[in-house]
Amino acid sequence: MSWWLMADRIEECESSDMETMETPAGPAVVTLSFAYQGLLEIPYDTILQHQDTLEVLDLSYNLLDENPALLGGLEKLSTLILDCNNYSAHVKFPYMPSLTTLWINKNKISNLPIVVEEISCKFPNIKILSMMNNEAAPSYFNGGSRTQYIDYRQYVISQISSLEVLDDTEVQVKERELARKTYRMQRIKEGRSKRKELHR
Repeated sequence: MSWWLMADRIEECESSDMETMETPAGPAVVTLSFAYQGLLEIPYDTILQHQDTLEVLDLSYNLLDENPALLGGLEKLSTLILDCNNYSAHVKFPYMPSLTTLWINKNKISNLPIVVEEISCKFPNIKILSMMNNEAAPSYFNGGSRTQYIDYRQYVISQISSLEVLDDTEVQVKERELARKTYRMQRIKEGRSKRKELHR
């Protein structure tokens, strides 16, 4: 199932509903939604009852800001949706090699390098990342310039080599090459500056 089609299907689920979605290409996808419940804490008691089967977890449109540490027990989880919560760049995720999709749109993320490093380390197989409407992800929608938007994309793509889709746009081969080149040169310049400071 394509990621945008999955988004439509998840939005149709009622809050705290368990649903099995049939996919045209394979077995059913097991989803659990707690969207729009005003939650202050992650309902681990219910979630972990499905730790052997759960693949898509939707915790969007709540008031969450706690580190989702216990989600590391969900060995089959491939999609985590945290849109419209109160997460900052200092969120600490568990190590989850099964996760390929993270939506964390419209939160309170203001420091891009910190959150990108966390995502890169904890989700080594991530392919789809969406961070729209965060301060750290400038775009036309939140007052960012085109230059800021391009720089944001290049930085994220250069740091997360497995990424295939960032926000609502696929990562192109030329874009990935340019991002690597741009930030490789930046690291070289920073290294030279540090060496000069050490020899003063």
